[in-house]
Amino acid sequence: MQFDLSAVETATMVFFGTLVFALLLTFFITTAAFVALALLGVGRLGWFIAASLLLGAVHGINHAWDRLVHHAGAVELPGDFPGDLIGQSSPSTGTYPRVVLRDS
Repeated sequence: MQFDLSAVETATMVFFGTLVFALLLTFFITTAAFVALALLGVGRLGWFIAASLLLGAVHGINHAWDRLVHHAGAVELPGDFPGDLIGQSSPSTGTYPRVVLRDS
């Protein structure tokens, strides 16, 4: 017994054709949504990695600068600056002698 398509009513063929078309559209939309979510996840991961690297670089620079400042503050300078003889005024401080400033 062979299946005769001409025996099927037109309304039934339209109904099944509409169902097949709806399934194709559903598959396409589902695939597009999955690809969009995957791309969004990859973009989010890339942004997170870039932000973490930048934050780590800034933290490293701040840490290195802090170490440099504290190391420079711990250095003892022997005596006055050259050129500061008794009785000479310093151009930057008027009549007061220069003072070696230290990080507190």
